[in-house]
Amino acid sequence: MSTNADFDLFRTSEDHEALREAVRAVAEDKIAPYAAAVDAEARYPQEAHDALVASDFFAPHVPEEYDGVGADALATCIVIEEVARVDASASLIPAVNKLGSLPLILDGSDEVKARYLPPLAKGETTFSYGLSEREAGSDTASMRCRARQDGDGWVLSGQKSWITNAGVSEYYTVLAVTDPDGPRGANVTAFVVEKSDQGFTFGEKERKLGIKGSPTRELHFDNVRIPGDRVVGQVGDGLKIALRTLDHTRVTIGAQAVGIAQGALDQAVAYVKERKQFGQRIADFQGIQFMLADMAMELEAARQMVYVAAAKSERGDKDLTFFGAAAKCYASDVAMKVTTDAVQLLGGAGYTSDFPLERMMRDAKITQIYEGTNQVQRLVMARQLLR
Repeated sequence: MSTNADFDLFRTSEDHEALREAVRAVAEDKIAPYAAAVDAEARYPQEAHDALVASDFFAPHVPEEYDGVGADALATCIVIEEVARVDASASLIPAVNKLGSLPLILDGSDEVKARYLPPLAKGETTFSYGLSEREAGSDTASMRCRARQDGDGWVLSGQKSWITNAGVSEYYTVLAVTDPDGPRGANVTAFVVEKSDQGFTFGEKERKLGIKGSPTRELHFDNVRIPGDRVVGQVGDGLKIALRTLDHTRVTIGAQAVGIAQGALDQAVAYVKERKQFGQRIADFQGIQFMLADMAMELEAARQMVYVAAAKSERGDKDLTFFGAAAKCYASDVAMKVTTDAVQLLGGAGYTSDFPLERMMRDAKITQIYEGTNQVQRLVMARQLLR
């Protein structure tokens, strides 16, 4: 027989809901007013950056022992979700800070953590992640970026593509092949690269469909010398660390997708309650009501999947790989559908930049692509089922 205590498992805590209220207030007051301009000008959302630093929502996942606030995985997702509700570009600040620094948290030495995590926690820098390459997107093991040992250090050469917040971040976790003749998947090592390292440069900003406020650039390494104490984890364990990282951070992309979808639904509901045609509110037409019901139903299903995956991330459950992929895949598909339907509900108005929905629709698309395309997520899920 169930007890009331059992049902608490399916309810976010008072602390999590208080956090949501606090983040929403910051997002609506300090981030939303600049979102349209950030998109139109394709500029970094510095106002959002500053607001997130001031409110301790900039890198909330950093443990307290490294001057962070030590937010759990669900709390971090709520931060990302609420920021994405008003500006997807700005939500990538806490999301990518976690992506870039999580390899250090998972496998870095005490010295590496002590050197790089406190500045991140204090908001002194963002932290980016260098895994993908032009010819090694989904097939990460085929990367060509090389690091050869030279005395006590390493020399890094090659490039990385599609790097979020490149040029803004001071620190980068970069994956490179350290044993070209070694077994595929066990010959890659993770390093911390600093923006000031000689020979480390950036490509031009990519011109993108959405998330225009988040700069995306290539990283170029021209014989960049990396001290030996900047290796993350063990030499040769880089790809394992990268895949473990993605198990956790795919959940944050699911949270971003949920936030975008929630923002679109909120805008659509407000509009149909005001807009009148044929002598009545369009919200009173059954066809419109059915669309809204489906949007809200699928959004809530996505949110629950993300929250369950976040709980599994926090516990380090063995089935996180499946649930992380499922949450990211389903939530991003829902975000694309909900934003498209929201544009439809506004008709011609939804297609203009007078309303934020066309931006939300453009922003939603990337959630189906980055941190593993949704086709790759389905492969990940299927492999887990068939193991």
